[in-house]
Amino acid sequence: MATPVEVPKLGNTVEECLVSRWVKGRGDAVAAGDVVAEIETDKATFEVTAPVNGTVIETFFEQGALVPVFTTLFVIGEPGEKWTGEEPSVSAAPAAKVNTPAAAAVPAVASPVAAPASRSEAGAFSPRARRFAEEHRFYPAAVSGSGPGGRVMEEDLRALYYAPAGAIRSAKSQLPAVPAKKSVPMSRDAAGTSARATSTIRDKIARRMRESLSSTAQYTLNASADAAGLLILRARIKASTGVPDINLNDLVTFCTIRALLDVPALNAEYIEGRIHTHSEVHIGFACDTPRGLLVPVVRNAHTMPIGDLATAMKALTSQAVQGTISPDYLSGGTFTISNLGNLGIESFTPLLNPPQVAILGVSAVQVKPVRRQGRLEFMDAIGLSLTCDHQVIDGAPGARFLQVVKEKIESVERLCTI
Repeated sequence: MATPVEVPKLGNTVEECLVSRWVKGRGDAVAAGDVVAEIETDKATFEVTAPVNGTVIETFFEQGALVPVFTTLFVIGEPGEKWTGEEPSVSAAPAAKVNTPAAAAVPAVASPVAAPASRSEAGAFSPRARRFAEEHRFYPAAVSGSGPGGRVMEEDLRALYYAPAGAIRSAKSQLPAVPAKKSVPMSRDAAGTSARATSTIRDKIARRMRESLSSTAQYTLNASADAAGLLILRARIKASTGVPDINLNDLVTFCTIRALLDVPALNAEYIEGRIHTHSEVHIGFACDTPRGLLVPVVRNAHTMPIGDLATAMKALTSQAVQGTISPDYLSGGTFTISNLGNLGIESFTPLLNPPQVAILGVSAVQVKPVRRQGRLEFMDAIGLSLTCDHQVIDGAPGARFLQVVKEKIESVERLCTI
C-alpha cells in the first residue's frame, strides 16, 4: 500500500519549506529511516526520512521548490506500484504566514519603503528571502526572481540591496537567472586532491560569517578567571546522586547570564541603527553538529536555576546533533556563548552573531602563574574572550562586563544552588 510522506511542521513559525536536495529519486529503494530529501527553513536544513521500507514511486516537487507544510512531498510503495491519489499543488495550498517568535520581537523600525500588504503583492518569496526582507526592512517595488517559477530567492534581494542606489529602487530591475545548485559527488584528480560541493547549511554558515565581519566593527578582549571554584563544584556534582549532570560549560553559562542581568547593555541587538536592549536573557550557545554549526537558544534562561538550565542545554544539543531541533529554538537569542575548552583550545576569537552586539568565547582551563601579595602562585585559570560590536559597545564597557563575568565565575559556588 502506498504511503504518502508530507512536509513536516518544523516549528510554530514555519509555514513552508524549500526542497534543497533530493537524496533519493523516483524508483530508488529505501529502508525505514533512510533520508529521502533535505528541506530547509530560513534557519537550518532538515532531513525527511522514509517511514517504511519500499520504493520511492513518486516525487512531486523539483529542487528549489517552496512547499507548504503538511503537503505531500513524496510517496513510498511497492516496485511498479502507481500513485492513484491526488497530486499536490503549491498554488492550491494556503498562503504562508510570516510570524516572528515573541522572544525575538523588537520594536518596529521606521523604513522609507513600506512593507507589502500581502503575500501576493510581495510575490512568492523563499523563506530566506522573506527573512532577509524583514531583517533589512527592504521591500523593492519589483524584483525578478531567479528561483523555480520566478520565485524570489535571498540572492535576488541581496543583489538589489547592495546594488547602487539607483538600481536598488528601480521598478524594472532584472536579474539573470541563477541555475539551481546540484549535488556534486566527490571527485579526485590525478594528484590525489579531492573536491566536493558544499552543503546548503555550509553555504549558509559561510554567508553569515562573511556578513558578521562586513556589517559590524568587531574587537576582542581576552581575560581569565580563577577556575578553582568551578572545578570544586563540578567534582562535588559528579560525586553526588540525584542531581542533574552539570558540566563546566553549564556553570560558565549560568554565571554569564547572571552577569548579563547586572550589565544589560551587552544583552542587546543592533538593528537598522537602533539599539534594542533586552531585560530577558535568551542565551544562544554554539553547537557543533554533523551538518555544521548551529546556535540553539534557551529562552528566558535568566529564570532558570542551574539544574534546569543544564537540562535544557543538553536537550537542545541532542536535538541539534540529531537534526530534529525545531527552527523556533534556532532564533531569538540575545547573547551567545561559544565554548571550545573541551577541545583544548587555549584562546580564540569568536565572531559575532548579528544583530547581537557581543559573544563570549570560553577556552580550556590552564595552569597559570599569578602574583598574590608579592608571592608567585599558580592557579587553574579558564580563558575568556569577549567579542563586541564597537558600533554599540566601547572598549571600557566591554572590559567591565568581562570583569563582572570573571567575578561571577570566581563566586560560582555561592551563585549556584544544587
